[in-house]
Amino acid sequence: MPWRKVVPYNFRKMVIGGIQKTSLIDFPAKISCVIFTAGCNFDCPYCHNAELVSPPFTTIIDPEDIFAFLAKRKNLLDGVVITGGEPTLQQNLPEFCDRIKSLGFPIKMDTNGSRPDIIQSLLETNRIDYIAMDIKTLPEKYSPSFSNIIPNKIYDSIHIIKNSGKAHEFRTTCVKPFADDNIISQISRIIEGADLYVLQKANIDKSILHPYFFENRDWNFDMEELTYFQKTAAASVKKVSIR
Repeated sequence: MPWRKVVPYNFRKMVIGGIQKTSLIDFPAKISCVIFTAGCNFDCPYCHNAELVSPPFTTIIDPEDIFAFLAKRKNLLDGVVITGGEPTLQQNLPEFCDRIKSLGFPIKMDTNGSRPDIIQSLLETNRIDYIAMDIKTLPEKYSPSFSNIIPNKIYDSIHIIKNSGKAHEFRTTCVKPFADDNIISQISRIIEGADLYVLQKANIDKSILHPYFFENRDWNFDMEELTYFQKTAAASVKKVSIR
């Protein structure tokens, strides 16, 4: 499946495609809200946020409405998650984070790792407090199924996050043909010493971005296989969980 979308690398103002007002699971040990930025430079076939990948977007939320909501929830929320889409495509993401931080909220960001320079800047300026990066498969295998991104950018992002001193996690969605025991083993060595490696169970249905990719294909791993992956990865990282 060719990588073929063209998404601008920078949106001139925050393009927000949705908000989940309360989450107990997205920001570890915190009650959070989840803000979904719109636009992504990847083309993951199993993506469940298909409506946030490419313009035109069906829903756009004014950032000022987000700030007004957060101001009212100061005593009810412990943190804010910024996810996507891919947040680092948003040109004024730093200013958006500053506004959220000014309201007293710590920030967790989810990223695909394609823009290491932005990730490094956000971490060094303490605009984000927790970062989660998806590693789709071995970086050399991203093209053509996920992106035509240069593998070194993924490696750079991993290095930056691991050495940032910030709480972090790496995640892999375990779905064939992008994961197997050898791939998980290699990824775990690449992220050696990481705080947390999350192996995510895939959910393939008609709502994903490219359901046809999985037609007539054995894509699933059972819990026994995922547990084996977990044991494989445990030698390299501090903690491995299945989600």
